[in-house]
Amino acid sequence: MKKQKVTQQDLRERAGIARRTLTGVLSGESDYKVTTLMAVLDRLGYEMAIVPKAAVHALPTEWEPTEPAVKTKVQIAIERLASQKNTS
Repeated sequence: MKKQKVTQQDLRERAGIARRTLTGVLSGESDYKVTTLMAVLDRLGYEMAIVPKAAVHALPTEWEPTEPAVKTKVQIAIERLASQKNTS
């Protein structure tokens, strides 16, 4: 956003999403629909591509895959269950 000189307000208006949704997407605190993420990426000039993990190394880029920063709802539920077991 800084590189493109786009404010959060500009981005959320162009992506058609609420302020709270954009804040959540940018902070990585919650899971969002793929369409929401695609709208934000699109407005920033990025494209989302899904490729087999084995093919990632063939992409012409310096990008290296990293561990996901955003937990899925399933991961959060599993962690909650594990912590409940540990406290009982």
